[in-house]
Amino acid sequence: MTLAPRLDRQPRSALLTVVMSIGLIYALLPLVWLIISSTKTQESLIGSFGLWFSGPFALFDNIAQVLSYDDGIYARWFLNTFIYVVAGAGGATFLATLAGYGAAKYAFPGKRLVFAIVLGAIAVPGTALAVPTFLMFSELGLTNTMWAIIVPSLISPFGFYLIWVYAAESVPTELLEAARVDGSGELRTFFTISLRLLAPGVVTVALFAIVATWNNYFLPLIMLNDPDLFPLTIGLQQWNLQAVGVGSQPIFNLVITGSLLAIIPIVIAFLLLQRYWQSGLSAGSVKQ
Repeated sequence: MTLAPRLDRQPRSALLTVVMSIGLIYALLPLVWLIISSTKTQESLIGSFGLWFSGPFALFDNIAQVLSYDDGIYARWFLNTFIYVVAGAGGATFLATLAGYGAAKYAFPGKRLVFAIVLGAIAVPGTALAVPTFLMFSELGLTNTMWAIIVPSLISPFGFYLIWVYAAESVPTELLEAARVDGSGELRTFFTISLRLLAPGVVTVALFAIVATWNNYFLPLIMLNDPDLFPLTIGLQQWNLQAVGVGSQPIFNLVITGSLLAIIPIVIAFLLLQRYWQSGLSAGSVKQ
């Protein structure tokens, strides 16, 4: 008599477990250092071991100093970043959804050419386009304005491609045809039927766009010179230069605490949207 193997038993690999554990430690170590260092005063940071607590617990004092330093400019940077994310990432998600859905569900001349151009645009790094974008916006007189950050953020070739692929698999053509037979217009069909089916893909694109815009550094660096328009990335870098440069000021604890506050919204976004993100990435991977 032979015993059939249990189907619910998954194979295990000791090597894979070790590699994943090392990767997890590598990913979490900077975050642990940031959290611990944010609890230290400027004096405690000097000469202390970064991965252990020392000196008085100063997290709340550091937060208060971050929000009050330089007339509360950090709050302005935070608001600027939020505006760039809402307008830039939100607009990029909306446009990518419309364009990707249209490309997936409608036939038009040059469709394959558009697909090839989109793939080529994904392969071009954003830093390669930063200088040409600056020159173009300089001619238009839009540098050192919020539009110089928002408008380039509206274009997301990767989001366009992702929605295109996702819509082709998740929105049945038969369902659209049935809606047309019932007299539903294209816009009504999109917003009442298709958009619900595209929700995981849309959230995935939104998450990528939010992270890219929140962490955007090089574009604001060359576009902006007014501190009141800086996002958090540029503002914290300016503080860091003050803390470690010539004639440095004792504000390194503010740089660290400000960095901790800056990553909290991204962590919250990932925790809230990860289930949509995972389902979006796996869409189409299993053939029914």
